[in-house]
Amino acid sequence: MRQKYTVDSYRCSLLDSRPSTTPRGCYSTVMPWWSHRGEDIYTGRVATCQCSSRDMSGAPETARAMSAHGKQQPLLRYPAPAAGHGSGSGMGRRRYLAFLAVAAALVASYHLLHAPTPSSRYHALFLTLGSNASAAAHLRELTLRPHVAGTPANALAAEYVRATLSALSFPTRVTPYSVLLSYPVHRSLSLSAPGRATKSFSLTQDTYPNDPYAEAAAEVVPTYFAYSGSGSVTAEVVYANYGDRKDYAYLASHGVDVAGKVVLARYGDIHCEDMVRNARDAGAAAAIIYTDAKDFGGPAAKGKRKWFPNTRWLPPSGVQVGTLYYGNGDPTTPMWPSCAAGEDCERLSMDELDTSEAMPGIPTLPVSGRDGETIQKAMGGGVAPPEWPGPAVLNLTYMGNDTLATIENVFAVIEGKEEPDRYVIIGNHRDAWTFGAVDPNSGTAAMLEIAERLSQLEKKGWRPRRTIIVCSWDAEEFALIGSTEWAEDNIDMLASRAVAYLNVDISVFGPGGLMPRATPQLDELIKEASRMVPDPDDPSHTLYDYMIRQNPPIARVAGAGTDFAAFVQHIGVPSLDMSYGLFSEYPVYHSLYDDFVWMERFGDPLFHRHVALASVWGLIALRLADDEIIPFNYVSYAAELEESSKVVEDGCPGCAVSFSPLHKSIKQLEKAAMKIHMEKKVLQAEKWGLNTRERTLKVREMNDRLTA
Repeated sequence: MRQKYTVDSYRCSLLDSRPSTTPRGCYSTVMPWWSHRGEDIYTGRVATCQCSSRDMSGAPETARAMSAHGKQQPLLRYPAPAAGHGSGSGMGRRRYLAFLAVAAALVASYHLLHAPTPSSRYHALFLTLGSNASAAAHLRELTLRPHVAGTPANALAAEYVRATLSALSFPTRVTPYSVLLSYPVHRSLSLSAPGRATKSFSLTQDTYPNDPYAEAAAEVVPTYFAYSGSGSVTAEVVYANYGDRKDYAYLASHGVDVAGKVVLARYGDIHCEDMVRNARDAGAAAAIIYTDAKDFGGPAAKGKRKWFPNTRWLPPSGVQVGTLYYGNGDPTTPMWPSCAAGEDCERLSMDELDTSEAMPGIPTLPVSGRDGETIQKAMGGGVAPPEWPGPAVLNLTYMGNDTLATIENVFAVIEGKEEPDRYVIIGNHRDAWTFGAVDPNSGTAAMLEIAERLSQLEKKGWRPRRTIIVCSWDAEEFALIGSTEWAEDNIDMLASRAVAYLNVDISVFGPGGLMPRATPQLDELIKEASRMVPDPDDPSHTLYDYMIRQNPPIARVAGAGTDFAAFVQHIGVPSLDMSYGLFSEYPVYHSLYDDFVWMERFGDPLFHRHVALASVWGLIALRLADDEIIPFNYVSYAAELEESSKVVEDGCPGCAVSFSPLHKSIKQLEKAAMKIHMEKKVLQAEKWGLNTRERTLKVREMNDRLTA
């Protein structure tokens, strides 16, 4: 018997992020952003909604969601049943039918409670489909040439990713933006000291014996820092250790003034942009940052070191490059989206940028450990604090070209069959400072390997409940530009529709184990997924076994080190980032030597670590896309907030601030988290006791609350 029912309407954002009025439990069939072919599909549209709830005959309900003037239209409901419909014909027949109904309900309830769900069977199959040969092939292809953002080589890498995803029958789209990138035009560095001849530095990285990429190495952009200030400086050099604030405080306390000097500092404590910012704030005229062999050159046996290609360690000529922009996204469009070339959008002028605190403002160069050691020796001593100031003089010149260039984000979409308006987003950046075998294309290879597995699942009948979006970001190395611009461009849509963002920048550093970081509501899901994947370095254990021994087992997505930043910090989307292995096992970071040979010899010779990382990454995505109730647990969130609040309170003894309201609010959150956690369990247990329509609405309401 068909019943009339009314579905409450609510304000929601369509796939193009524009608001509409859509019945709760319904989704819009207006053409989504990934199907846009350039026509104005939004002007005066009338959106049709398909309700995921169905009546007993299985026919979908439809609703007129918005008129050309944005007014809600009445729902088209099923007609009321005719009077007298369904009258019986005999007591015995009714009893017999009642018996059959009870028996059928008992059988159905048993299977619903004990049989594996179709999605769980597909998830188990997903874990068996990993291919280390495929991961290796993708990585080899992606790292044939260096591919800095904005270059033809990186455009070819974008096309490779797009073509690979398209060949898997996924709808793909390339979204370009015109953004400010930075390249070197001229660099020079020379050293003079009393009683010594002037020493000019080549500022080059040497190829290694039998280097298969020696010819392609000529395409590597000369060593530099993106967005460095341009200019020439001749001044005394002052050693500043790791270049953090306490080092400058120490210098000042010993009467050493760095104003007008060239600061020499070494990597190892803070990011290069922070090092240069500290030097500028201390009054330095220029800065040199070098990669110290003590930190990146490996252990010295009898005073000698061995390095790549014989060991994993950075060669003496190796230079770590990077960016000095102190912000995220296109520097000319801070906090608002950029646009494609030929389109008009508001931008900051170069004069405004030159005076911005986000720009370093002083000329800066990265140099090798070998060159850094040469400069140190000319200063007349080691690194003992009394000997930090020295008589050596450096002449440094850097001329850069900050210019608008086109970057390309590549997307593939696997549209959900029941909740297509909810998005599970997985992403990795594609651009690299050099060849990028570890950073970032180990992650790209893993992501493409996941896509291949999902394609195989589709061929076997799988469709995700929610939409999965695969993202290949551009220009991450410059300032997380590709992901930030897209997030700013789609902020309303993401705020209302994104379930989670799952990032992998570097999938494999080398030996070690699973190293995740995430927002707390994902903690339990990460633990569950990691228990399902064997540890590639110790198959008798799972990824969970290594992870749980760490302190903490799951770190937090703090800072702005990679592409989760815009999703977490700008929009508040639950996010994670993960890798396999330890950063300390990857000394060739951002250098010429981050190539396929290094990965094949030292990072992941069998590419089984790539497969394991792809397995746990993909399984988390599948759970978020397929689980009827989104697997978030906010109890972990409340516990994390309470722990963090105590750290803040302990760090503020005697503060004239009461922390009681904060602790009270966290307790309220904890109660709410426990309440919704119990409601989830009840709803899961009721699966066999509700009709399809009622359950669909309850599930949708629960998921709305979990992702609000």
